[in-house]
Amino acid sequence: MADSPRKPLGLPPRAQADEAPACTGRRPVRGVVPKRKSAADAAQVNAAYAAKARAQQEKPRGTPSRAPVAPKSPFAVRKPSPAPVAENGVAPSGVRISKLMAERGLCSRRDADGYIERGWVFVDGLRVTELGTRADPSVKITLAREAQIQQTWQMTILLHKPVGYVSGQPEPGFTPAVTLIQPETQFGMAETPAFHPRHLKGLAPAGRLDIDSTGLLVLTQDGRVARQLIGEDSQVDKEYLVRVEGRLDAAGLALLNHGLSLDDRKLKPAKVEWLNEDQLRFVLREGRKRQIRRMCELVGLHVVGLKRVRIGGVKLGDLPLGQWRFLRADERF
Repeated sequence: MADSPRKPLGLPPRAQADEAPACTGRRPVRGVVPKRKSAADAAQVNAAYAAKARAQQEKPRGTPSRAPVAPKSPFAVRKPSPAPVAENGVAPSGVRISKLMAERGLCSRRDADGYIERGWVFVDGLRVTELGTRADPSVKITLAREAQIQQTWQMTILLHKPVGYVSGQPEPGFTPAVTLIQPETQFGMAETPAFHPRHLKGLAPAGRLDIDSTGLLVLTQDGRVARQLIGEDSQVDKEYLVRVEGRLDAAGLALLNHGLSLDDRKLKPAKVEWLNEDQLRFVLREGRKRQIRRMCELVGLHVVGLKRVRIGGVKLGDLPLGQWRFLRADERF
């Protein structure tokens, strides 16, 4: 006798159908008959879907679920930070220590900030480590030994610049004079240090010398030297030999010494005298752009050659054209 089909275990088929969920979203279990929805149930579901659809249509697109936050504009103007004030509400008094150090010739302001950050500065015996610290102008400022040692490593170079080299920032088609500072162009002198690539780090010209002029150009790593030579209160004079063409009477020579103006500003008194029939000697204490050439033009002269031979107490001497040497310890500007 053939086996009859097996019946599901547990409840009878009708009972299993009654216990099955009305709608699970999944395929019904084999042998279980899902319960059919009544017309009332279907109408209730359809009404719910219709209400949801109307709500979505009435809601504006892009409406955020929470209160919007205005984005910050990259061009928004920042409010300036308030000026520092003391605890009693009074603005701090005194002068920045870095400015005092520069004014006293201890170092440049840039170097002063570096020394302060490293803790190498003492004010009236107290170590200062915070930038922007102010003090009375009469305080005593000293440098730690580490700062003094670092300053001894900062070199100053004297270069006999040829015509055709720019003294400062490179210009299109021209070469900066600093490119001449190489081992093979060093002028050999007794007890002079050898060139090292570190001597080029931070090396900058302390003053200008026109591209069509030659003579003594100072390049330095030492902010103290730069301030001494090109600072607003610099008292270092510079001597030039100037070859000219044209006629110059006594009145014109007097104007070269004092009385001319450039760019609507009066020039400081100079010392100008004849060396021979076509060469003048200029001694100036300022260095405006192309100053000597423009001064000569104002009195009817044309400059055909210009050479700087001295800056303060340092002379060009026998330094060959295109070569350089270190400033000696016994030399002072």
